Amino acid sequence: MSQQWVTIALDAMGGDHGPSVVVPAAIEALRRYPRLRLILVGLDEAVQGELKAHNSALSERLLLRAATQVVSMCEPPSQALRGKKDSSMRVAINLVKEGEAMACVSAGNTGALMATARFVLKTLPGIDRPAILSKLPTMNGHTHVLDLGANVDSSAEHLYQFAVMGSVLVSAVDSKPAPTVGLLNIGEEEIKGNEQVKEAAKLLQGSGLNYTGFVEGDDIYKGSVDVVVCDGFVGNVALKTSEGLAKMVSHYIRQEFKRNLLTKLAALVAMPVLKAFRARIDPRNYNGASLVGLRGIVIKSHGSADVHSFVTAIGEALVEVKKNVPELISEQLSEKLKVQEQRQAV
Repeated sequence: MSQQWVTIALDAMGGDHGPSVVVPAAIEALRRYPRLRLILVGLDEAVQGELKAHNSALSERLLLRAATQVVSMCEPPSQALRGKKDSSMRVAINLVKEGEAMACVSAGNTGALMATARFVLKTLPGIDRPAILSKLPTMNGHTHVLDLGANVDSSAEHLYQFAVMGSVLVSAVDSKPAPTVGLLNIGEEEIKGNEQVKEAAKLLQGSGLNYTGFVEGDDIYKGSVDVVVCDGFVGNVALKTSEGLAKMVSHYIRQEFKRNLLTKLAALVAMPVLKAFRARIDPRNYNGASLVGLRGIVIKSHGSADVHSFVTAIGEALVEVKKNVPELISEQLSEKLKVQEQRQAV
């Protein structure tokens, strides 16, 4: 009977809101996905209290695994790794390692989540460092960007590995046989960029990936490529800048529509368009960053995620489980490394 379920462990204590978001999100996800089974990992009293508040209870599809510790959002990763061995985050990841869960979703401390997941699950063969990959909206759909903050200083070989991992994941989840891959740079010309980027470009040109060359920052939202590759420092700055810009645009739009009676009336007329616009760029629909390169599936939800956002992250984990993403990445990387070795031997 258990074989029919896709079992996912949820860090119920992670994020800014903890069980008050994770528990109702779990209830909604179970309603939405009939073959899903969830394991809530957290402080027993806190989780049970939230279930009661939502007139729900544990069942065959909604289980509870108690943990006695919680990793705070500002806790140093080393401290969480050494001193919080029974944290909700650690226990949830352990469930993946032990095979009781097929994936883990957490809105907790990003650094602690990456450090713990890497320590517990280990990296795939041929992967030096895991990366954070997320989906972003574009003019013609969406693109995937990595790394978004796991590695602030990446070598050319690391960027190459990121490209392989991103290409494999996008090929699986978007059903694209040969997704286009671009390397984020300060210009499209070959002479531009630092040495790591230039060297990575050489590796990618002979990789067998559908590499299209350098892309600039504005290409991310144009949707010029399916996968945008960069180091974690650049990727995180780009992501946070984009989030800040979206908030500023939203603020200005509200401010202008509230300026006087005429603009308020105009807002009423424009409301259907504004709602449609908001839905298309709503970050909640893109929540759920993948920690790619691990021997298991770990999804990082935004720390301030609401119920809708967290359900989206659970959905992302579900897709990656069904597509068996870690195994696909391992197979593809092994093939690419063999090709590289053969070319170097010649």
